[in-house]
Amino acid sequence: MSGEYFPEVVQALVGPDQTVYAYFSDGRITRVDMKPLISAGGVFSCLASDDFFSGAITVLNGTVAWDVSGVFDPTQCIDLDPFTVYAAERVSDPLESVA
Repeated sequence: MSGEYFPEVVQALVGPDQTVYAYFSDGRITRVDMKPLISAGGVFSCLASDDFFSGAITVLNGTVAWDVSGVFDPTQCIDLDPFTVYAAERVSDPLESVA
């Protein structure tokens, strides 16, 4: 299995309408629509709060995460599988269109 890429998120940004942009170490950028996970409830239900969704987003464990504890403890976060995030819709850099 050597030579296979293991997806590693290096930056995560909140997008419009409960979406997230993930920047990977290989240059790929994807957009993840979080609405289905949020509406399913469970651990993701706290992401329905716009303040928490945008204020707690970070990168922990090499993937998109939300810092639940406020101290960036990688065991106290809500995170997404990096392979799932990597397989999401590939997009161009949304920051390039900001003037």
